[in-house]
Amino acid sequence: MSEKNELEEGLELMVQFEKKNGIIPAIAQDYKTKEILMLAYVNRLALDETLDSGYATFWSTSRNKLWKKGMESGNYMVIKDILVDCDQDALIYLVQRAKGGACHTPEDSEEKRISCFYRRIRDNNLEFIQPYGL
Repeated sequence: MSEKNELEEGLELMVQFEKKNGIIPAIAQDYKTKEILMLAYVNRLALDETLDSGYATFWSTSRNKLWKKGMESGNYMVIKDILVDCDQDALIYLVQRAKGGACHTPEDSEEKRISCFYRRIRDNNLEFIQPYGL
């Protein structure tokens, strides 16, 4: 099998961190509802920590350090499964939220939003939306 076929069709984990300067996108998705919770980035260190700990861990591009989701807020994400795309340069973390929301922004009630995707584009403006299933 050629290297491209092995990458796309094989069973060897060959995450392509080098294609994007050492980081790749990782979408956190609720494993039950399938709602998209957030998008963040991972490097090799963050993926290894996620695999070792069982908790969603990312690479903070603004702080330049590992970031275990929920470390400060208690809103941990337990990994249920990890999906890798065809060319191994994007991940989906299927997660169970330990409590609270995924977003750092609060609703009116001061509870954290379930998802970071709480607005949509309408007529070149934004409007608030309810989380899926609510």
